[in-house]
Amino acid sequence: MDDGYVRTEVIDAIATISFHHPRSNSLPGHILRAIATAIDDAGGDPAVRVLVLRSEGEKAFCAGASFDELLAIDDEAKGTAFFSGFAMVINAIRRSRCFVIGRVHARAVGGGVGLAAACDMTYAHVSASARLSELAIGIGPFVVGPAVERRMGNAAFGTMSITPDTWRDAHWCREHGLYGEVFDLHAELDNAVHEHARSLAGYGPDAMAELKRVMWRGTEDWDTLLLERAKVSGRLVLSEFTANAIAAFKKKAAGR
Repeated sequence: MDDGYVRTEVIDAIATISFHHPRSNSLPGHILRAIATAIDDAGGDPAVRVLVLRSEGEKAFCAGASFDELLAIDDEAKGTAFFSGFAMVINAIRRSRCFVIGRVHARAVGGGVGLAAACDMTYAHVSASARLSELAIGIGPFVVGPAVERRMGNAAFGTMSITPDTWRDAHWCREHGLYGEVFDLHAELDNAVHEHARSLAGYGPDAMAELKRVMWRGTEDWDTLLLERAKVSGRLVLSEFTANAIAAFKKKAAGR
């Protein structure tokens, strides 16, 4: 349990995939791989019509890449393998025949923004501010970038990428396409996610699969593209700048 978990629950043709990690729902490699596998498995189940991706806990939807795992990377191959986990999740969402609804109940950072952007529809709580923090630690949002740019456009993606210390509130994120709707109450958020998922579960699966292919048109090269981006991040994470930046951030967080 200390290493986090991923759980899938299927009720009335709706597969809810929940992930959790005790450190603000950060994403170590095994959690990323488990999320990707859960999406593939649920999408391949003929009894499932729609997927919901969410995290558990109250503090954060997702804090992005695990700093402990980033600091443990000591060669490019390990770095590439770690960042490929984000590619696996995004591509699993992209390839799934089912629509994936994202539920963002709190802040999203880095890779968490990528998860929110990759979902076919994302609902958020008003507290779900977001930032792409990668540049501040010497990496850059390379792997999740295509998903964020596809959802928000190049201008908004660029704005978030080069202001890694700036939180964008949920309304800004909605205005720029990251979130479809924003709710003041968590009960309202949950109701919107449930009602949309319930509606989709009643639609024709073949029509939804065809529509999803249309919506993701132009991303056919992402199996290769995201791996290439993972290699870039895997090289940059080895820099002295990154090691010092992460160590400083952890020291600051420990002192709070």
